[in-house]
Amino acid sequence: MDNVRPLTVTRMYPEPLRERLVNVALEWQELYGVAPSITAAISELDAAHLIGMPADDYSEYMKYRTAVSRGADFVWRDIRYQVKANRPSGKPGSPVTLVPKAGNYEWDELIWILCDTRYRVIEAWIWEREAYRLAFHELTM
Repeated sequence: MDNVRPLTVTRMYPEPLRERLVNVALEWQELYGVAPSITAAISELDAAHLIGMPADDYSEYMKYRTAVSRGADFVWRDIRYQVKANRPSGKPGSPVTLVPKAGNYEWDELIWILCDTRYRVIEAWIWEREAYRLAFHELTM
């Protein structure tokens, strides 16, 4: 499919705050069994990096957003991006088997990211809206 392509997963730029957040989440998981819900926030930063958006531009864009903003997760170079990500906990029965569908189509491209148990990006794919809609809209979960 021309409208779906893998993103090259390169070494992510060093982000000390991201690493601290991951370490705290993993410590929490070790102590209390379930990691705090940080996958969405981290994956949006990772997605921005994967498409080449500089960290400063991402930071400036996100400063005035809220977690409940409808539609795209961020915009760069006039393209509205939606991000979906999954991370297994590493516990028995926790492999990624279900990826949540996008709840709307108010975006231009969707980036799907699969992370490992330490929130490191393993693979990432980018879908154009119409290709995604055709592949998944009628799919029931």
